[in-house]
Amino acid sequence: MNEIAMTDAERRAAQRAARRAARARHDRAHEFHFKPWNVGRWLIWSLFALVLIVAPLLWTSSLAQTMLSQMGIAIIACLAYNLLLGQGGMLSFGHAVYSGLGAYLAIHTLNLVSAGQLALPVSLVPLVGGLAGLFFAALFGYVSTKKSGTPFAMITLGLGELIWSMSLMLPEFFGGEGGISGNRVAGQPWLGISFGPQIQVYYLIALYCFVCTALLYALTRTPLGRMLNAVRDNPERVEFIGYDTQWVRFLAFMISGFFAGIAGGLSALNFEIVTAEVVGAARSGAYLLFTFLGGATFFFGPIIGAVLMVVALVLLSELTKAWLLYLGLIFLFMVMYAPGGFAALIMMNLRVAAFGKLRQIWTAYLGLGATGATVLLGGSAMVEMVYHHQLNEALGPQMSFMGASIDSMGANAWFGAVFVLLTGLGLFELARRHFKREWDQIQEEIEKEIKRRESL
Repeated sequence: MNEIAMTDAERRAAQRAARRAARARHDRAHEFHFKPWNVGRWLIWSLFALVLIVAPLLWTSSLAQTMLSQMGIAIIACLAYNLLLGQGGMLSFGHAVYSGLGAYLAIHTLNLVSAGQLALPVSLVPLVGGLAGLFFAALFGYVSTKKSGTPFAMITLGLGELIWSMSLMLPEFFGGEGGISGNRVAGQPWLGISFGPQIQVYYLIALYCFVCTALLYALTRTPLGRMLNAVRDNPERVEFIGYDTQWVRFLAFMISGFFAGIAGGLSALNFEIVTAEVVGAARSGAYLLFTFLGGATFFFGPIIGAVLMVVALVLLSELTKAWLLYLGLIFLFMVMYAPGGFAALIMMNLRVAAFGKLRQIWTAYLGLGATGATVLLGGSAMVEMVYHHQLNEALGPQMSFMGASIDSMGANAWFGAVFVLLTGLGLFELARRHFKREWDQIQEEIEKEIKRRESL
């Protein structure tokens, strides 16, 4: 009986295995396989190229085209910096050295082309900046990548300050406080392209932006890119299996310097002037801050950060003199509540949407947005009144805020701002708690659904 029972159990197990195999064959028959073509990836890259092509046709003003050009340059620079920060875990405080020196070599090359002393197409001048960035990255990176962590960050900070001080000590190369200017309209036009109109410069920048973005993404899929991630996550294990972590960091540093130099060369063509500001600590800090805000752990995060950087430096700085204060507060709140940056927030909500749960939480998002806007309104009114009193006292107490005229010294204005701020904070806290309860519940439901699917 025992043998018969075991035989029956084995038979039932075999039947269950056969049914599972049949279901698997049925599921595979209804799946779509695109290998070796990844349709999703081709779609995303095609959409990226389409955005680059169509953007200046939708926003045709000179300001818009200038901003779009700067965004393309910033995308290359932030992606190059993220090769160190996000991919390799190397915190650099002086990466503007390589984009800045690339810009200087590019503007000197452009002047040689304009003088007829060098036969080089203007469209290839950014590559000169890239080679310059590669050279200086190899020179300085050999020293700085011998260390990692905090010592690496301090070495890059020291090198950045050294180059910035040299920019004021060597006016023959750096041009002193006035910088070096050039003229990008050099040589004979080719097919009507002289790079005089901003739209022509934009499309050159867009071409470089697309190619550099594709190359940097391809690098993340190579063995070097994977090994760079391993050096970031566990350098001891990488050394244990026989790899030289310093050599991996050095290679990544040189590649990052090359692409940063291309961004600097494009910047030299776009502005036709290069000053000492391009190698300063403020530029390096901007790369770090906005790459982090965009999301250093995702490849597309620095692209978001680059767009935000141009919007902040061009638009926000024109709207208010307190823009650095607002930017610092945004950075503070992102570090505290969303350390993964905007890219992480997007991916978290895409995960919720993929399980069909986003509609359960959109009202909570509306509550957070409305109460957050109330807090921002009250807080910004107070900040703007303080700045007006400190910087524009000679113009009188009257100031314009959100289209309304208010008295920056009046008790009513201050009482109203404080009342709106405190009311907004209270409502925001209630909305935040409600959002957290719904978010946690949705995450639990998603985890249960994942376990259910795995069990099938």
